[in-house]
Amino acid sequence: GLDYHWPEPAREIQQAVFIDMVKLAVELDVPIIIHDREAHGDTLDILRQYGKGIRGVFHCYSGSLEMTAELLRMGFYFGFDGPLTYPNSKRARRVAENLPLDRILIETDSPYLTPQAHRGQRNEPAYVRYVAEELAALRKISVEEAARITTENGRRLFHI
Repeated sequence: GLDYHWPEPAREIQQAVFIDMVKLAVELDVPIIIHDREAHGDTLDILRQYGKGIRGVFHCYSGSLEMTAELLRMGFYFGFDGPLTYPNSKRARRVAENLPLDRILIETDSPYLTPQAHRGQRNEPAYVRYVAEELAALRKISVEEAARITTENGRRLFHI
């Protein structure tokens, strides 16, 4: 993916590598996991140009509802992790509330992006339950149902 938060590697290098990865995923017909940080426009442009028929997930999704609508049309899934539990994560919550349930995944992003309950500590896979709890509360379903749905979604996306 693309991460414009840091100055290195240069954007042109990131874009060239991302294009190669998108082309490879299309060629091999495998899902792609996309990291998109402060690079929404370029990420979408590359997918529009090189990603015909691609499937995958936007890891730690942070896009707008408008971007979400376009990515849904392209067939993408959306991964949520610790930031969904942050009090100021209004955009992520709004997206998670409005997405079709069959397009949502939950992630750890360990060792980063620790859920609010353990903020300041090293993240670990066991903390993904806090993301499931937040998703369940937002969607007004049980935690067990959120876990079942997101597990099924992962199996469908990765063909497992």
